[in-house]
Amino acid sequence: MASAKPTILIIEDDRKLSAALVSGIESAGYDVTTASSAEEGFFLVHSIRPQLLLLDLTLPQRNGLDILRQIRQEGIDVRVLILTSHNTIEDRVQGLATGADDYLGKPFSFAELLARIDALLRRFLPPKETFVERIGDLVLDTRARRAERGGQHLDLTAREFDLLLYLVANRDRTVSREMLARDVWRENSRYTPIDNVIDVQMARLRKKIDDPFSVKLLQTVRGVGFCLRETRT
Repeated sequence: MASAKPTILIIEDDRKLSAALVSGIESAGYDVTTASSAEEGFFLVHSIRPQLLLLDLTLPQRNGLDILRQIRQEGIDVRVLILTSHNTIEDRVQGLATGADDYLGKPFSFAELLARIDALLRRFLPPKETFVERIGDLVLDTRARRAERGGQHLDLTAREFDLLLYLVANRDRTVSREMLARDVWRENSRYTPIDNVIDVQMARLRKKIDDPFSVKLLQTVRGVGFCLRETRT
């Protein structure tokens, strides 16, 4: 019988650190499998299909970024959190550009690691046997990545769908541009603000999900951010 718990694969050649990670992450309610080399890890990515991969970059024989690059080229659906002592801005940019979903430098707080694991799995993986999110007459199929409103299909780009899914997950809460930059665009640094990009994408999304309908769902909270809520007239 398949486990109902999310499966996390750790590719880490430091066996002492790997054992500590397994102990702490299993205590948090996850199934954990480990690999000590890039080749073993890549085999397990294919064989067990984990939901999340914790990836060290400095591995014997093969660099962790090579594994990440191949995973993305093959289109394998797994979230990747890099754990590494290589923690300069250039390292983080390269890791995220190669396809990592998050990046955490060593040494790290275990509480922060668990928070990031939980955020990645909660934000991007649908609950067990639940693939539909609704707010008013807006319906999102998170497995098929389709959206419709009032029975009408919404033609959304991948970025627009991710943005809408994030807003739905935070329904009735105001999300700031900083939150969107960090959690949707994966921009951890605000040295290069992308507020204009966010505003353009939000305008395009509003045009698709609200403009054709009398009841508006997407609200702008002036000076703060945006909120998706079901308004009643």
